Amino acid sequence: MRIGILTSGGDCPGINATIRGVCKTAINHYGMEVIGIHSGFQGLLTKDVESFTEKSLSGLLNLGGTMLGTSREKPFKKNGVMSGVDKPALIARNIEEMGLDCVVCIGGNGTQKTAAKLSAMGLNIVSVPKTIDNDIWGTDFSFGFDSAVSIATDAIDRLHSTASSHKRVMVIEVMGHKVGYVTLHAGIAGGADIILLPEIPYDINVITDVINRRSREGKPFTILAVAEGAISKEDAKLKKKEYKEKISKRKYPSIAYELAEQIQEATDKEVRITVPGHTQRGGSPCAYDRVFATRVGAKAAEMILEGKYGYMVAMRDGETTAVPLEEVAGKLKMVDPKCGLIKEAKTIGISFGDE
Repeated sequence: MRIGILTSGGDCPGINATIRGVCKTAINHYGMEVIGIHSGFQGLLTKDVESFTEKSLSGLLNLGGTMLGTSREKPFKKNGVMSGVDKPALIARNIEEMGLDCVVCIGGNGTQKTAAKLSAMGLNIVSVPKTIDNDIWGTDFSFGFDSAVSIATDAIDRLHSTASSHKRVMVIEVMGHKVGYVTLHAGIAGGADIILLPEIPYDINVITDVINRRSREGKPFTILAVAEGAISKEDAKLKKKEYKEKISKRKYPSIAYELAEQIQEATDKEVRITVPGHTQRGGSPCAYDRVFATRVGAKAAEMILEGKYGYMVAMRDGETTAVPLEEVAGKLKMVDPKCGLIKEAKTIGISFGDE
C-alpha cells in the first residue's frame, strides 16, 4: 500500500512523534510506502511531497513543531491558494495520480471537518486528533494538551514567588478561545486562586471580593489563571454579532488587560499581567504526549491496513479506538461547568468568578 500523511492547522508538541508513530508502523511492520505531504492540504493541491524512509524518521520523537510544515488551507473554502479552482476535485485527482491508497490527516477541529468532507467524497481518509485545547469531540484527550498544560503550569509556578514578594495580583492569560481545558488543568496544577473559563461567565465583583477577602485573611497576593476566551456575565448575554463588534472596539489587547484594569480600580493591589502565548505550543512534547502520539500513530496505520477509512483515531478510557468522522466533524468538546473537577476545585477554595 502507498499512503500519504499531512499535518494541518496550528502546530503543537507531539506532531512529529505522531508522524513517527504512523510511519514507523506503516513502513516497518506493514511494509507500506509512505509519502509526506508538505504544508497541510495545500501540499495536496500543489503535489508538494516527499518519500519517507526509515532514516527520515530519525530524531522525530522529541522534536517540536512539524517536520512536514503546516498551513490553515481549507479546500472547501474559496479563499486560500488556487482561488477559482475546484479544490476538492483537484485533491481527488492528485491523490489518484500519486497512487495513494489513503491519506492520514493530523489536525484539530478544522482538519477533522475537512477530513470528513473528503471522506464523504469517497476518498480513503484516516485522521488523528491534534490540539493543545483538548476540544475535539469523540476522544478523551488529544496529544499536545498535556504538554501545553505543563508549560502553562510552569509559568504559574514561577509567578508565586514574585507575587508573594511584592504582594501583587498576577493575571496569567492561558490559550483557549472557546474552551478552557488548558486553563482549568494548569490553574489547578499551578495553585491559582481564581480560574476564569469561557464556559463559566464571570462577575468582576465576585473576583474583586475574593481578592479583598484574601487580603483580610492575611493572604496578600492572588493569582488568576484566565483563558483568553474568558467572558463576563454581561458580555455572555450579548448576541454573537454584538459581542464580536464589542471586542473589535475594545481598547485592551486581550481579556487579561481588561481584567487587570478593573481589579486595579476596585482594590488597593498592584496588578501585573503575564501572557505566555505561543510558548504553550512550542518545544518538545512531554513524556505523556510522546507515548500518546506513538500509540495513536500506530493505531492509524493499523486502521489503514484493515481498510477502516472515514474514521478518526481516538483515545477512550486509556485505549485507542476509532470514531466515525461524520460524528466528530463540526462538534466542540466543552468543559462541563458541573463536572467533578470543577466541583472538587471549588471545595479547596478556588473561585471561578461566578459565585
